Amino acid sequence: MGKFSKKLQIMQENFLVVRFIRCYHNIDLRSGSVQYLAAGMIFAGAAGRAQSDECRKNTFFFHRSTEKTQEVRLFMLGFNKKTQDASPQENTGGENKVLHFIRTHKKRCIAAVVAVAVLAVVVIPRRSRSTSADMAYVQETLGRRDIVNVYDGSGTINAADSYTVKSLVTGTVLTADFELGDTIQKGDVLYVIDSSDVEGDLESAQLSVSQAQRSYDDAADARNVRTKIGGVVSSFAVAAGDAVQAGQTVATVRDTSVMLLAVDFPAAEAQSFAVGQAAQVMPDTTFEVLNGTIRSVSGADPSGDASLMTCTVTIAVPNTGSLTTAQAAMAQVNGVSSLNSAHFAYQREETVVAAASGTVSELCVREGSTVRQDDVLLRITGKDLDKQAQNAADNLRSAELRMSSAERNISHYTIDAPISGTIVDKKVKAGDKLSANDAAMQNLCTIYDMSYLELKLNVDELKIRSLKVGQEVEITADAVPGETYKGTISSILVAGTTANGSTSYPVTVRIDEMGDLLPGMNASAKITTASVKDVLALPNAALVRGSYVLVTKDSPSAANAEASMTAPDGYVYVKVTTGISDDDYIEVKSGLQEGDTIAYDTSTVSATDFYSTMMASAEGDDE
Repeated sequence: MGKFSKKLQIMQENFLVVRFIRCYHNIDLRSGSVQYLAAGMIFAGAAGRAQSDECRKNTFFFHRSTEKTQEVRLFMLGFNKKTQDASPQENTGGENKVLHFIRTHKKRCIAAVVAVAVLAVVVIPRRSRSTSADMAYVQETLGRRDIVNVYDGSGTINAADSYTVKSLVTGTVLTADFELGDTIQKGDVLYVIDSSDVEGDLESAQLSVSQAQRSYDDAADARNVRTKIGGVVSSFAVAAGDAVQAGQTVATVRDTSVMLLAVDFPAAEAQSFAVGQAAQVMPDTTFEVLNGTIRSVSGADPSGDASLMTCTVTIAVPNTGSLTTAQAAMAQVNGVSSLNSAHFAYQREETVVAAASGTVSELCVREGSTVRQDDVLLRITGKDLDKQAQNAADNLRSAELRMSSAERNISHYTIDAPISGTIVDKKVKAGDKLSANDAAMQNLCTIYDMSYLELKLNVDELKIRSLKVGQEVEITADAVPGETYKGTISSILVAGTTANGSTSYPVTVRIDEMGDLLPGMNASAKITTASVKDVLALPNAALVRGSYVLVTKDSPSAANAEASMTAPDGYVYVKVTTGISDDDYIEVKSGLQEGDTIAYDTSTVSATDFYSTMMASAEGDDE
């Protein structure tokens, strides 16, 4: 209190008298705002006196907003320029002295006025309550009631979802088979635009992919050495780790399932032979007879004897495993024997060669193994093969990307509904032409999802914590008088918007039973944030300093009087615990009981917070 005492001393030394007439303190319990009004600050010099009936002309106002800014402002509205009991000359001299002092010591005067005002707010009312007989209090018997705390807000009704259909391509609209107000489903075709100019691009891209795929397959398969026939791997010409050159023989594959025997017959008899006709084959080293089939009959050729003509007949004989090319045999057809014997030959035989140079990395089969056509016999690795395969893969990927782009581009010429809903706007119809930079391309039509509606609210930071997802909401709209709709809070976003020192948060209310509500309507929302039934309740104005209530001494709860607080005659202060409140009443949880007589003066309440805030402000000004 050093600075405070110093300020008072300065005022006294300069013959300045400060008189506090009355202080008003108004509280809005719902918003949390507090207003203070100190009226009747009168300044007078040594040569003059201030009269109480002139207080209206000498007024200071103090205003504090506890809700946001925590500011304290002092406004000087006017000063008394004359007194009733002094001469004009005396008054002028005194007044000039006072005004000069105020101008030269503005900060000190303000600080002193603040301090005196605070003392008057805190001390004088307490003293008057105990001594003043003309203080008027409203008395009320404490009773029970229901209390409902409601949040009121307003906003605009929107569709559950909306979509403005746009076009990414130009051209003539071929079809638009829907009308305004139609209900459509997601995926329904809305527009078809002429795509003839780009169809060739897609076909060309597809062809490029086919060619690139074949090249890649060939490059990738160049590492694999395959057989072109089925049979037995009779031999390998290389081993794992050997270096090979393109065109080098690496293996031999023979088809030994069928052996072929080519023998000569007299032309005269052979003329009656036919392909597929049965034949008998007699190996030279055995006495067995093998069944065969005529595979072919060659033309007649003259023998050494001009009078004798012969034909070469090739007979296929199934090999059970005993026949080899080292064996010879004769044949007989329709009882006619061949003119000679001949060695058996393999039906098919392949000399397998490497298609590329490299190193044999693996033999995939063993010699003597039976293989089928296109089976891999061995693999070759090498830098050239790897490079070839990578280039082919890159070309294939590039071709695929071009085709994908062409497919995506042509898909834009058919526009499907992105959502299910109702057509609320149609700006483009069949036959219209879409050109570059055309506004119509950005708004072909608009779809509203009307499966439910949403009400958007912006809720102040002081109220947002009282709202929860799932809370029921009562909704009314001026456009639909007399109707009330039910909604549910579906989302509360934590990303708020701050403006003018206040933050609000977006809250979405879902409305499933829409009735006559339509998107775009303005609507009001009421949300019950808390409620209690049949509880003790007292007027908001009766609560002093946040937790004290004035009761008559004959009230049952007067026994709980707060001894440290001085009350007016016939009353005591009782500390209470409170709960929820509405516009007028607040729940009493403890401290009072039903039947207590409470009293309150709506024009005067505690100024504790005001005192502390104003003292801090005065000290800051003095610095």
